[in-house]
Amino acid sequence: MKKLSFIICLFLANAAMGQKGKWVDLFNGKDLNDWKISENPQTFKVEDGRLIVDGPRAHLYYNGPFQNHVFKDFELELQIKTNPGANSGVYVHTDFQENTWPSKGYEIQVNNSHTDWRRSASLYNIVDCAEVFMKDNEWYTMTIKVQGKHIITKLNGTTVVDYTEPEKPLRGKGQENRLFSQGTIAIQGHDPKSHIEYKSIRIKVL
Repeated sequence: MKKLSFIICLFLANAAMGQKGKWVDLFNGKDLNDWKISENPQTFKVEDGRLIVDGPRAHLYYNGPFQNHVFKDFELELQIKTNPGANSGVYVHTDFQENTWPSKGYEIQVNNSHTDWRRSASLYNIVDCAEVFMKDNEWYTMTIKVQGKHIITKLNGTTVVDYTEPEKPLRGKGQENRLFSQGTIAIQGHDPKSHIEYKSIRIKVL
């Protein structure tokens, strides 16, 4: 029995090592079986291989089997298209919450023309960028690379944020858990006037 347990553990360890450095799709383009939605499930649906985000505030958390939906060091790549005036976001190192805005981890902004001046690829309320790099109604690629306490965000290969979390980061009220740790990925549905589409969400464990 001990030998069998050892073999199983060795197999799982080798399988985990084999996953490093390889891109894995988190969104299959067919359904949301590996995801968990908070608050308003109607905000998220799948059409023609695309994730459609359109409705009242809600968050879509990856809850699938890959890495048991817990990520620490990784590169995340998303293909995104925003409608004019739309707002969304991508959370990293977060945990599922039944309602309100996720309190744990960092949010990477998705917003090219919403009334909020913080634009796409900003590290929301930590390193904010007012410059607009992408256009609405056009597909673009956002990449998010996290290693240790360091994060880099890019839009179509152009670096927007390059941030290293200090040893004692200053965080205001409600932002106490905006810190690197580990956790899952979440997609934000911001408000009923925001229509966003994602057609690829994939991750590479580092």
